[in-house]
Amino acid sequence: MVIQMKTGIRQSPDWVRTSTAAVMTMGIAPGRFLNDAKLHCLNLLLTYDEGCSARCAYCGLSRSRDSKTPWADNSFIRVEWPTVAVDEVVSKIRDGDCPAVERVCVSMVTNPRAFNDTLTVVARISPVMERVSALITPTIIDRDWLVDLKEAGADMVGIAVDAATEEIFDETRGRGVRGPHRWDRYWESVSESVEVFGIMNAGVHLIVGIGETEREMIETIQRVHDMGAFTHLFSFFPEVGSLMQNSHQPPIEQYRRVQLARYLIDNGSAGACEMTFDHDGRLNDYGIKETALDKIISQGYPFMTSGCHGKTLMNACNRPFGNCTPLQALQGQMRNFPYKPRINDIKIVRAQMGIQSGLVSSENS
Repeated sequence: MVIQMKTGIRQSPDWVRTSTAAVMTMGIAPGRFLNDAKLHCLNLLLTYDEGCSARCAYCGLSRSRDSKTPWADNSFIRVEWPTVAVDEVVSKIRDGDCPAVERVCVSMVTNPRAFNDTLTVVARISPVMERVSALITPTIIDRDWLVDLKEAGADMVGIAVDAATEEIFDETRGRGVRGPHRWDRYWESVSESVEVFGIMNAGVHLIVGIGETEREMIETIQRVHDMGAFTHLFSFFPEVGSLMQNSHQPPIEQYRRVQLARYLIDNGSAGACEMTFDHDGRLNDYGIKETALDKIISQGYPFMTSGCHGKTLMNACNRPFGNCTPLQALQGQMRNFPYKPRINDIKIVRAQMGIQSGLVSSENS
């Protein structure tokens, strides 16, 4: 077993940080998931002693984080991300120690060394894993680099736009926090990624609950879809030490409405232009017949984690409990289900949305 929790010489490209869920899945650390959930994607994060130069207001790895610990020891999404050798990850995959895993995602940070190191790590992983994604940082790459990434073995990319509007992006990731990221460059990178990797081989991360209205988020999801990409949806969760540590999670009913709208848009069942909103931008009609909507809710798929597909799974990157705590999950507050929701789960979802057997009213019934 090779695992390192302290900063030092162990940096990328020979070393990466990986989630607690991933080290459990690879058998490097003990543990099990609630309801016997399985992790289907190993998330690998590039690591450097100097860390990430971005200052995103909601991120646990931000340069602006109030933390006395070294960057490589900071928690992220409320859990530890231990450092492991890339060779160890390769051997675990090659030797069949994590058979449920159908994808690996290599995540960049805003560090100039990540430009080459991402390509190196992807090239080392791709011979043992057919499906490799990269979560890219548009600020430090260009279209030619995307071509190199594909040649290194990546088949899909993710772009963490995160914010639904330019104003919120600038306030939380750009000039408002003295950060390096720019709204236009991120969307330009989405377009470049679709060109290089193909239609629906690029995913855009969006975070619900950092100041946008439901209408603004849903219209941004539609923009992603119209560009030939799909949305990986997250619910905001305050990170300790971040600039937004005192902000609140969005109400779960708000997140459920956006989840359902995202599913309808990404699967071509309805468009944002067919949906209606109140004067506060709250979604009040999904634009499809009540019976059809009720069937989709009953299937449970809209409320599962949205992410890159695997060999057999539509969402291999299922990130168990990435948007909630285990206690919240036990209390019925599972924001993204890492498995197909069960009958009782759907009952809870319906109650959260104020729905018993379909919408109470619909303009398209």
